[in-house]
Amino acid sequence: LKVEGLSSSTRNAELIHDAILAMPELGNDHKLVLTGYSKGANDILEALVAYPRLHNRVAAVVSIAGAIGGSPLAEDAQQAHLSLLTNWPGAQCTDGDRGAIASLRPSIRQAWLSRNSLPEEIPYFSLVTLPEPERISLALKPSYNRLRLIDSRNDGQLLFFDQVIPHSSLLGYLNADHWAAAVPIARSHNVIGATIADQNAFPREALFEAILRFVEEDLDRIAYKNPITD
Repeated sequence: LKVEGLSSSTRNAELIHDAILAMPELGNDHKLVLTGYSKGANDILEALVAYPRLHNRVAAVVSIAGAIGGSPLAEDAQQAHLSLLTNWPGAQCTDGDRGAIASLRPSIRQAWLSRNSLPEEIPYFSLVTLPEPERISLALKPSYNRLRLIDSRNDGQLLFFDQVIPHSSLLGYLNADHWAAAVPIARSHNVIGATIADQNAFPREALFEAILRFVEEDLDRIAYKNPITD
């Protein structure tokens, strides 16, 4: 699903809603497993709360290193700093509504979680990135060290406990930093991968297959436990 990397979760929730409703094949027999990485997990949760008509089109939600509780790093960050990412080699981001940083602040995220209940009929799964210190890429070392002042159990962007969707099933902990879990920087930028993203190598394809296999089996278990009867 195409969203706007520098926009608020509210804006991206609208885009997710529009994209899913444009899929005519979805219904009782065909549903989506929505997988959100980092702030993308928040975008998905906001979409499900804001647009109840999506519920019967979604089988499950998976968060990978999701910024569910926000990041302390966002408290004193400015949207202008994030906008610099539009200059990253190969980046396709636009400024959007310029609300991404606000959507990542712990005060905003935790207030949203306290005000909103997630739809109970949808199962949720959380995968947490909790790397050993030597698995942090050079570029993430400064932010990792800043977060260490709060808790050493962080991935360079998020504290480990802020990555869990309330009442979700915990899939496990990855020995990978925030980028390595889902962003193949080293594959597309050899020099960057050999220098500042030096811990970016990770078997993502195997990871995603394992996630989907686990979710599929869990959904089958739930269906068997709660059979639909006429």
